[in-house]
Amino acid sequence: MTARTISTVHPSPLGDLLLTGSVASSGLTLTSLGMPAQRGAPAVRAKAREDGPFAEAHRQLDAYFAGRRTRFELPLTTGGTPFQRAVWQALDDIPCGTTASYGELGARLGVPRAGLRAVGRALGANPLLLVRPCHRVIGADGALRGYAGGVERKRWLLTHEGALPRVLV
Repeated sequence: MTARTISTVHPSPLGDLLLTGSVASSGLTLTSLGMPAQRGAPAVRAKAREDGPFAEAHRQLDAYFAGRRTRFELPLTTGGTPFQRAVWQALDDIPCGTTASYGELGARLGVPRAGLRAVGRALGANPLLLVRPCHRVIGADGALRGYAGGVERKRWLLTHEGALPRVLV
């Protein structure tokens, strides 16, 4: 059996998330997770929608949004260059409820200060928003810089995870 690309939609507090995966006899591998109006979000044909193989991804996303999960444990496949994959892998080491600056992430990867824009570009190309937590990377001054899903969603995610204080109304 050859692998085929399928997708599903997961309702969330951030809007409907688009999950795309590759399914083969060995099961599903998640290839992207996109948000509404995301820059560079993948377009998926409606006839490729199939919900069943995404049951575990749905379960883990529900647990995350309910505050019962802080890490995702799903089979992932991403394209990207070796440098992009190294940056995306390093995101997994930023614990839920914390943040890291672009400079800190670059230092972990051995990237000189002059190469931090490349780190930012790699983060912007992350196909697995939320699952690979690029929202946890912020400016050195604490500013919420760029996020393909939008800065408001970044703020929501960091508040949900406890990295930003909840605002009293």
